[in-house]
Amino acid sequence: MRIDKYLQTSRLVKRRAMANRLCDAGRVTLNGRMAKPAAEVEVGDLVGVNFGPRQLVVKVLRLPEGRPSPDPPYEVVEDRRTPEAW
Repeated sequence: MRIDKYLQTSRLVKRRAMANRLCDAGRVTLNGRMAKPAAEVEVGDLVGVNFGPRQLVVKVLRLPEGRPSPDPPYEVVEDRRTPEAW
C-alpha cells in the first residue's frame, strides 16, 4: 500500500492530499528514510510524521482495507515514541 494512502486509511492524517504534501515537504519517514508518496508500506514498518512541533512515530500492525474506518486508529498502529517526547 502506498504511504499516502496508508496515512489516510489509518487516520493519521485526514486527507490523502495532505499526506502527499507532507511527503513532498520531507516530513514523512519510512523506516528512518524520507518517503515519497508512492513508497510502499509493509506490516512491521516504522512510519514517522512530523507535524511541526509534534512528531508521531508508529509501527504498522496491519494494513487497513477500503475506506477509512470509524474504528480507532490504534488497531492498525502502535505508538513508538518515547515517553519523554510526550
